[in-house]
Amino acid sequence: MAKTYKPLLGDDIVTTRTLLHEAIPITGTISSGTYQDNNIKTFSHGIFESVYDYPYLSSSANHIFDLTFGINSTLYESYTAAMGSDFIQGEKKRNIYNQMAQVLFGYDISGSVRNFESDGIVDGDRIMNSCFFINYSRLLSKDEIKKGSYVMSFYNDSVNKDIAPAPANHQGVQTIGDYGAATEYRTCPAGDYGILYTSSLPAGTEYPAGSGVGLVFYQAGIVVLTSSRKQDAAPGAGDPGVLWSGGMSFGQQGTTNVDFWTGSYGLLNATKSGSIEKITAGLRNRLIDIDFNNTIELNSAIYFCRVNHNEYNYSSNPTYVSGSKIVVKNNVADLPVTYITSIGLYSPDNELLATAKLSEPIRKDPNTELTLRVRLDY
Repeated sequence: MAKTYKPLLGDDIVTTRTLLHEAIPITGTISSGTYQDNNIKTFSHGIFESVYDYPYLSSSANHIFDLTFGINSTLYESYTAAMGSDFIQGEKKRNIYNQMAQVLFGYDISGSVRNFESDGIVDGDRIMNSCFFINYSRLLSKDEIKKGSYVMSFYNDSVNKDIAPAPANHQGVQTIGDYGAATEYRTCPAGDYGILYTSSLPAGTEYPAGSGVGLVFYQAGIVVLTSSRKQDAAPGAGDPGVLWSGGMSFGQQGTTNVDFWTGSYGLLNATKSGSIEKITAGLRNRLIDIDFNNTIELNSAIYFCRVNHNEYNYSSNPTYVSGSKIVVKNNVADLPVTYITSIGLYSPDNELLATAKLSEPIRKDPNTELTLRVRLDY
């Protein structure tokens, strides 16, 4: 226990904030067959599935993300009126959408849950009526996803070998990302979010209105992706944005809303007749690659412990003296000397809060002054 204490002044304490980034690559083979789906965990409630990097029963398996699907109340009411009991998991799909929307987008002034919008502007335009939700684990996203780093690529057609034979020639590859989000992003109750686009543009070029196909919520670690578009029209009011295109789309061809295709032997309007697990499996089996950088926010308090020439030249350690003589002095006229090995940070009540150890002892005598830098990370 220390016998003497020296207070730290205001200039002796500095706080800093450092952002550390880690590259996270997720290959499509992880989510679509490397382990014959033994790394895909499904549940009896059937409202989402979890993806692991190894078979999930393995002790070394790490949770990567959860995947689910939902529709808003407008689409739910329309499908319920048209299909009745044939509308599979209708209430669950609506509840998933509403739950995600109220957490991420919040409520409007009337108390109603806001819908997701592909342009990121909460004005009731370009609503994404049906969406995929990818919820990344904290193991991957850490404090947040780095803005401008998210990229996802996938096939336009099905590669689900367990449901249907994969075509010999794929109908194209889509790549989406939050291009330009490092300087252009928005804020919601869950933090910051950016818009996902199908391609990057030259610097200084604005994206066409309605060209967004989803949203990425950085602090929440959640990606919201539209599952449908109008096959016969450019993005417009009420349209969720263009995403799934190509000869084999995610749903019906023609002038109707294109809904998700599960990869069965024909084109299914799976938003209505497909279960959540089948719908999410269809997307999961089309993934080629997901890449982003996570962010770790490291806050630090730096204490500059200044030792003047006339301070700490003697030790309170009982072994410092022997027979009333300082053991490190050979002659009476020699200067006192100590060796500093550690620094203690104390509360105002002189209670030890933290201890910093030096890599090697530092000599201290009346001819020297020292400034020792102690850093606490949290």
